[in-house]
Amino acid sequence: MMQTPIAMGGKRPLWIMELIAVWGFVQRNYFLTKRYIWWELVWLAYTTANTLSIGYIGLGAGAGSNDPEEVARLTTFLLIGALLWSYLSMLFDILAETVMWERWEGTIEYTFMSPVSRATHLIGTSIYAVIYGILRMIVILGAISLFFDLRLGDANYPAALAILAIASVSLVGFGMVGSVMPLLSPEKGAQVTFIFASFLLLISGVYYQVDVLPEWMQTLARFSPAYYALLGIRAALEDGASFGSQWHNVWPLILIGLVSVPLGIKIFEAGERFAKRTGRLKRSG
Repeated sequence: MMQTPIAMGGKRPLWIMELIAVWGFVQRNYFLTKRYIWWELVWLAYTTANTLSIGYIGLGAGAGSNDPEEVARLTTFLLIGALLWSYLSMLFDILAETVMWERWEGTIEYTFMSPVSRATHLIGTSIYAVIYGILRMIVILGAISLFFDLRLGDANYPAALAILAIASVSLVGFGMVGSVMPLLSPEKGAQVTFIFASFLLLISGVYYQVDVLPEWMQTLARFSPAYYALLGIRAALEDGASFGSQWHNVWPLILIGLVSVPLGIKIFEAGERFAKRTGRLKRSG
């Protein structure tokens, strides 16, 4: 009887080994977060305070209005944008900060020497970023619910979560592209990633409708996954729109994800080769 490769060689199939490696990178990032937990709590407090300030801007803008429902709707609009942006920007932050942390710790070369593909490395880091970002968003949502009466009576939470999951894949691809900058420049790479995220904030309609932007910015917004994520999730939470009715927002997210994730991996691999060739990995500060 023919033996399976596992029985013959005592080795696991390649796909099992890759899954184990992915889980290893998830665990590694968990322990990195745990190591810097007090700084994480500081940034959580900052993000929560920033989100609350956005909510109070909505209340202040509607202070002279005679329609309480309109004020509540404006505040909810702003808070959903602030909450989602805190999650989406976290995906950028974790992917970039992981590279920075490894440079500080002096382990970046060992990671690149490990017998795993760069796709496995980046996907494992991205999975952790999504899990951590969702948990962090839940905490912030609990905090703002103590201060504001959100108008979410008709919210379709399953549809919103489904759109968020698809949008996460698209943003991960953008995050991979941004994370190559700390690899190339330990001094200013993280700031470039921040600028990249800020540009998405500008064109994606986080705190305002995109149609108030100049026409050329409105065109650029069509290439931002955050734009479609915000439209779809706001429709699901504020108006109770179903997932099926959001296909016009979902298919661009799927398309962007299919393009951005492989492209992000390729760009990171190219950046890695360049950093190795020019000796930039030895620079830790």
